[in-house]
Amino acid sequence: MSFELAVDIGGTFTDVVLQQGIEQSTVKVLTTSDDPATGVMAGIDEVLQITGADPTDARVMLHGTTLATNALIERRGAITALLTTRGHRDALEMALENRFEQYDVNIDRPVPLVPRELRLPVTERLDARGDVLIDLDEASVEALVPVLAARQVNSIAVGLLHSYVNPSHEEQIAGLLRAALPGVSISLSSEVCPEIREYERLSTTCANAYIKPLMAHYLQSLEEKFRSRGFGCPILLMTSGGGLTTLKTALSFPIRLVESGPAGGAILAGEIAAAGGYSKTLSFDMGGTTAKLCVIDDFKPLLSRSFEVDRSYRFKKGSGLPVRIPVIEMVEIGAGGGSIARPDTLGRIQVGPESAGSEPGPACYGRGGVNATVTDADVVLGKIDPESFSGGRMSLDRAAAVDALNRNIGTSMGLPVSLAAHAVSEVVNENMAAAARAHLSEWGRGMEERTLIAFGGAAPLHACLLARKLKIDRIVIPRNAGVGSAVGFLLAPVAYEVVRSHYMTLASLDPEAIARVMAEMHAEARTVVSEVVDPAGLQVSRNAYMRYLGQGYEIAVPVQDDPEAIRPEDLRAEFETTYKALYGRVIPGLEIEILSWTLNLAEPPGNKVLRLEPDLLDPLRLIEAREYCEMFDVITATSVETGCFERSKLDVGDYLNGPALITEPQTTVVVGSGYSACVTRQGNLVIVADLKKEIG
Repeated sequence: MSFELAVDIGGTFTDVVLQQGIEQSTVKVLTTSDDPATGVMAGIDEVLQITGADPTDARVMLHGTTLATNALIERRGAITALLTTRGHRDALEMALENRFEQYDVNIDRPVPLVPRELRLPVTERLDARGDVLIDLDEASVEALVPVLAARQVNSIAVGLLHSYVNPSHEEQIAGLLRAALPGVSISLSSEVCPEIREYERLSTTCANAYIKPLMAHYLQSLEEKFRSRGFGCPILLMTSGGGLTTLKTALSFPIRLVESGPAGGAILAGEIAAAGGYSKTLSFDMGGTTAKLCVIDDFKPLLSRSFEVDRSYRFKKGSGLPVRIPVIEMVEIGAGGGSIARPDTLGRIQVGPESAGSEPGPACYGRGGVNATVTDADVVLGKIDPESFSGGRMSLDRAAAVDALNRNIGTSMGLPVSLAAHAVSEVVNENMAAAARAHLSEWGRGMEERTLIAFGGAAPLHACLLARKLKIDRIVIPRNAGVGSAVGFLLAPVAYEVVRSHYMTLASLDPEAIARVMAEMHAEARTVVSEVVDPAGLQVSRNAYMRYLGQGYEIAVPVQDDPEAIRPEDLRAEFETTYKALYGRVIPGLEIEILSWTLNLAEPPGNKVLRLEPDLLDPLRLIEAREYCEMFDVITATSVETGCFERSKLDVGDYLNGPALITEPQTTVVVGSGYSACVTRQGNLVIVADLKKEIG
């Protein structure tokens, strides 16, 4: 039988899902940091062995990864240079010339990926319309070649003023560099981010250049190993915007993969929300290295044209590295199972953002780790069965976890090991709750009546405690939650979004120019997606990014199917409807301007085999535990007798009362005291504080 593969690489674990029809087989293996492709193939080999599937029957391999994000956060990218218009080399460091925290005199700005000595000026100048004011001086480019060679630069970003309108000078520079420095990676801002706003365009292009050699090495290694196993199917990459794209596109624009793994989880959460009828949800994806939270209203995750990597100051906007790409909007923090806990200089427990990763991993992994981590705390608290961890592939060392917590936390703070572990758990849970509150506040959304959809290897362990902090009454744990992002890849459409900046006002609207820009974007998107699917049946969606004249930020406004038929009054009505929904009012009498346009070409949603049907609760029956264990209870601060269940043995309609542990191969679900868990028709677990209210 033919099958699909989905692979998600995290900082600690690599998840593999093989789907035949509606049946899924899952594997979780440690990520191999020296060459992540080795871990991928180990997971694929294992799932093939479990299922007996033949590589020649594979239809497609869907892949997402946090490697790009981790490389940016940990600054493990290439030695990168930036060539820019003379007089503008410091635009990358000047940024927006504002302070993201007005009253803290000790704030640190994000450090540019390219140091000043490698931000190199070239002589040329275009005006805002793309007309040439100063021709490119090729000698000024050639004079930089010895500098680039001497500094062993292996990736170059080219970002010239106004090149989003006219890319000719950037293309000339690329030709000169390829001739003088063969093999050096080159990223042009006119290709990576052809949009207005110089700082964001330079930042995005530099980020693309910074990770491009690393991601190229990994993707080429993966393809080589994958083909050597006998697979002939295409490899599609998950993008940050929630669509699937080709390997070729990913090699050119790896910055689009920055949130590729978490995007799969957000898509899964949207499907779970739609199937269950949960119109206001918060997805919670906690793995080994990071936690990701995403607002999903009306069954769709928030989308954005910009994103900040590694917000380092209380999750505040402006404290991270900005990139302009299509992205599912979420907040990501260094809070995972491998996050390291230690006292700070004031004697407070700090958890993350540093992670033990997969090598050596938490102390309980028995791979040489000595730092106390969140997973070590969960083991000591009794939330994880050391014998059944990762489907029994790894046996955890509880004694090592106890030793690490005592040595790093307990002894110095005068706490018994159970309270030291509880303190670590409380700190990481509060960190995630604070991130969730900040994220919803930034987008003007409330926490009321939300459902928490939790997945990832560590999220089901912490979901009840996080929900309690956020005053959320319902939690949903999907089937195969431990590999939720990889499952989400199976639901994602093949899609590609293109953006162009083309300025006009509503008063001077030019339908012919709009149609011309849209046609160019459609052709570019069609070229990408036609390598994988027949473009004839794809859906086209278009947006105009509009604002009142003089404002600093735009909003996305839908554009009708026929660009030549666009009327100013229709666009104004759409803009005012969208603006009022966001800000509560419109501003009468003000001119409206359009800065950019986007076009997205995507598969229709119904093309996916896994699309979920409505999820309902059947008549419920109470089941009692046959096995018990000890788990630390946060309410009484003591160990309590806890029922133990295997998720595979729970049937639709079964329900149980907490405290309880529900184990499955890739994670453990902790049902806290005062909660009940029931199994829906889809096989999802719904955990609620008031079961009578849930069943109506």
